Amino acid sequence: MTESTPYAVQRREPTEAQRRAVAELITVPPLADELGRRFAAAGHELYLVGGSVRDALLRRPGALLAGGTALTDQDLDFATSAHPDQTLEILTGWAETTWTTGITFGTIGAMRRGLRIEITTYRAEAYDRVTRNPIVRYGTSLDDDLVRRDFTVNAMAFSVPGHEFADPYGGLVDLAAKQLRTPGRPEESFADDPLRMLRAARFAAQLGFAVDPAVRAAMTAMAGDLGRITAERIRDELSKLMIGADPVAGLRLLVDTGLAETFLPELPALRMQIDEHAQHKDVYEHTLTVVQNAVRLESDGPDLILRLAALLHDIGKPATKAVGPDGGVSFHHHEVVGARLTRQRMRALKYPKETIAQVSRLVALHLRFYGYGRGEWTDSAVRRYVTDAAELLPRLNKLVRSDCTTRNRRKAAALAADYQALEERIARIQAEEDLARVRPDLDGNAIMKLLGIPPGPAVGAAWKYLKELRLERGPLPPDEAEAELFRWARDNGLLPPEN
Repeated sequence: MTESTPYAVQRREPTEAQRRAVAELITVPPLADELGRRFAAAGHELYLVGGSVRDALLRRPGALLAGGTALTDQDLDFATSAHPDQTLEILTGWAETTWTTGITFGTIGAMRRGLRIEITTYRAEAYDRVTRNPIVRYGTSLDDDLVRRDFTVNAMAFSVPGHEFADPYGGLVDLAAKQLRTPGRPEESFADDPLRMLRAARFAAQLGFAVDPAVRAAMTAMAGDLGRITAERIRDELSKLMIGADPVAGLRLLVDTGLAETFLPELPALRMQIDEHAQHKDVYEHTLTVVQNAVRLESDGPDLILRLAALLHDIGKPATKAVGPDGGVSFHHHEVVGARLTRQRMRALKYPKETIAQVSRLVALHLRFYGYGRGEWTDSAVRRYVTDAAELLPRLNKLVRSDCTTRNRRKAAALAADYQALEERIARIQAEEDLARVRPDLDGNAIMKLLGIPPGPAVGAAWKYLKELRLERGPLPPDEAEAELFRWARDNGLLPPEN
């Protein structure tokens, strides 16, 4: 393995006036200064680094802002000249607990007064360019450490307890310009760690930053290098992107640079050629609009399940596209195919089983509503809609509303009115019948007692039949439910036929 070529960097340090302005802007939690004094007493430097410094300058909620209070909900990252064993010694008697799971990479974790911190020795590592694992080599200065970071806006530091601002690579300038740029050549940075390309898309979604042209060019040229990254890490970056303030900005960057092709090819595949008569929408642009709509409908913070369902709801269309004799385009059963493809893709990305089940069920159900406005739905159909959606019904409501992207105002108004009517009908039936807990009118014990049978498959089959009957006809009086059970039992040979 060979060490990577030293970065060609351009230093762009802040002026003294800028340093003073930053020092006045950032309020450091007393605990951080307390820790800094312990390191200084031992003859070592300690700097706040990374996201906490960036977010303070962006004045993001919960950041280290002037006049703010000590952090209680944000981790703090530090860089230090101390080696890991020295860091552990300094933390002894101060930290309530420590952990060394990252010690191979020079990181020691600690907790004190509810604040989680990570302290990493200055690093000047090289990378093997096969995996994303560094050949760990400790640096001798803060500059050694900062030049190896992903973007200049994350390569700023703030000393504790001295409160001196360090920004050798122009992070402050890039922050003001809302620009993502690497401290050195982006090709070098991404060759070291291809995951940084996904982080660029994530920061575009989270922070609303534009990507420097040189960075975008490197992402496009090196998209294939993402194959070195594990599915779990890709999944985590995608999830963080999806819950960002503007996930569409990040998604566009993934598609435009070719990165999406390596781990989510179903998304760029939605850029299907529109037929000459414009018989179907641009499915890719429609999908991004649905994601935006879903974000607007959220009422209690980012909802990853809803946003993933919005992203994947139409991925079955390319496989089901058909052109009829009249030139009309159809996508019959694309929701069924899409649910299957959703399960496959999310499994490949190592999402949890419950997340996969919820997202794929939303994809499968997202077309169920259409046709309601034609007056075809009975109360039975409404019960089945609610029962099939179960706990996902609020999300399904939002997904269906988000899926209406027509520019025809009359059509859009009609769809909105239809769905409003359906929601009101659901509310009425729920109030009357408690659909959230639909059960047969007879439970398993009653079934066994009435039929004189022991526990077994026949009880489950009878229970399922009675539940279907409950969905079809609503609550039944006890005598009618018992009569239906006996009729089913006779039809299935559990009771002798009536004379």
